Amino acid sequence: MWQIVGDQISHTFNKRTIFSNISFEVESGHSVVLMGPNGSGKTTLVKVICQLLKPSGGKLSIFQNGKTADHSILYSAIGLVGPYLQLYNNLTALENYTFFSRIRGLTVNINYFKELMNQFGLKGREMDELRTYSSGMLQRAKYVMALIHQPEILILDEPTSNLDEEGVRIVYELIKKQMKDKILILATNEPEEFKFGDKQISLSA
Repeated sequence: MWQIVGDQISHTFNKRTIFSNISFEVESGHSVVLMGPNGSGKTTLVKVICQLLKPSGGKLSIFQNGKTADHSILYSAIGLVGPYLQLYNNLTALENYTFFSRIRGLTVNINYFKELMNQFGLKGREMDELRTYSSGMLQRAKYVMALIHQPEILILDEPTSNLDEEGVRIVYELIKKQMKDKILILATNEPEEFKFGDKQISLSA
């Protein structure tokens, strides 16, 4: 059982308050949607939750079975998809998958890689360099890399960016699956995606 607790989280940048006094709790089998227009701080809050940024105020805690999870465990628990994350475009999809598997300390599971590529509509493009992919295909490839370790905590920032109708359907199926027994955190300004949150946090620009 995993749990994320935000207690009065605030963040400032260049003396500007991005957000303040954000509190929430979410545990395995539940989800949170971060809502708000562009510039409202959704991505900054995502980075705080991932512990890529330290909040200026308040506290963000992540627990596993009631105990504070250390950073080494968190790395193996969190999967992240966001527009600011970059893959290696001069490598093939398989080479990217191999690289990210190895830095996570995982055995390269080719069968699982093929399963993910098929799931995200990329079958047949395993040996193509990512620079040959369209923007929508690159977004799909980010999901493949984020799911290498079958994360207990999946965090999606602008999850359907650049995706066509079929890509959106695939992502929504993944979201529903993640919500069943794991943690989902979704940052979006798309009203049709607000429904995926057991809880909503509204941010304003």
